[in-house]
Amino acid sequence: MALLKVKFNQKKRVKLAQGLWLMNWFSVFAGILVFSMGLFLKIELRKRSEVMDNSESHLVPNSLILMGILSCAFNGFAGKICYDSLDPAKFAKWKPLLKPYLALCFVFNILVFFVALICFLMRGSLDSTLAQGLKNGMKFYRDTDTPGRCFMKKTIDMLQIEFKCCGNNGYKDWFEIQWISNRYLDFSSKEVKDRIKSNVDGRYLVDGVPFSCCNPSSPRPCIQYQVTNNSAHYSYDYQTEELNLWNRGCREALLNYYSSMMSSMGAVTLLVWLFEISVMIGLRLLHTSLESIPNPEDPECESEGWVLENSLKDTFKSALENLKKLGKFNQVEAGAEGAEGEEGGKTPAITTVS
Repeated sequence: MALLKVKFNQKKRVKLAQGLWLMNWFSVFAGILVFSMGLFLKIELRKRSEVMDNSESHLVPNSLILMGILSCAFNGFAGKICYDSLDPAKFAKWKPLLKPYLALCFVFNILVFFVALICFLMRGSLDSTLAQGLKNGMKFYRDTDTPGRCFMKKTIDMLQIEFKCCGNNGYKDWFEIQWISNRYLDFSSKEVKDRIKSNVDGRYLVDGVPFSCCNPSSPRPCIQYQVTNNSAHYSYDYQTEELNLWNRGCREALLNYYSSMMSSMGAVTLLVWLFEISVMIGLRLLHTSLESIPNPEDPECESEGWVLENSLKDTFKSALENLKKLGKFNQVEAGAEGAEGEEGGKTPAITTVS
């Protein structure tokens, strides 16, 4: 029994073709939307590529851009088919292409669905990318005179101000690296010498943070140096008092920002996928209803359209059988080639008569 079998007369076929033509052009605009989302996400990721460890995070925007382009191409082509289906003479040239085109549409919709899933599942990969990228970026914060790294200080400062964050996982990350350049240190000072000598790697480490970690909403002037020294500040206890520094790490802030963006894009892509599925089903009904017209010379006669010629179970069984036959055919061909090779390798016996 056919799946989703529907009876059509000429009026219904015309309405279906017109409706599909309109839906295909809506799908073209949906493709432009998906393309725009991918382009926007790519630009946003490019802005902060200095604090990302690798290019894996660009898989999502690149996939969205590709799906957007393919959606415009596929649906524009389908719109032309639907428009020509109103004229039997014009539709005749599209008949041989419809089955391959529907197969391509099926593959395309599978890809769109996987792209939507990737939007939801990329959080883990993005987390590790940001963690390592921010760690490396913070190490280069002091290298304002080094070619290729002189911009890193500005990048990190702007990032911390914009996203109201501090460090990688928190403000204490700055305590573990030397973020003050040697050119601004007085090496004749006993304090500087003692701090450098006390460190195995000879680094100048302080319990302080860059100015960009300060919360401007705090009523107290920013305490960015000697953060853990209670005696250095009046009426201050860093363990109990709410610091006037951003407590959230930049990794978490960026991860939440990009994850929410990609989740929204994933939801939109899923809606586009559902719309594309409905268009594909409609196009299949139009295709079968036009092919099953009993008398092509009488376009006003009734016909039947369906999505699958047999039930879903029978179609699945038939597909499995075809795959098995294909596998057996390949095995037979391989066996025949092996036999030919063995025969070719045999040396005929030569007898000599004396």
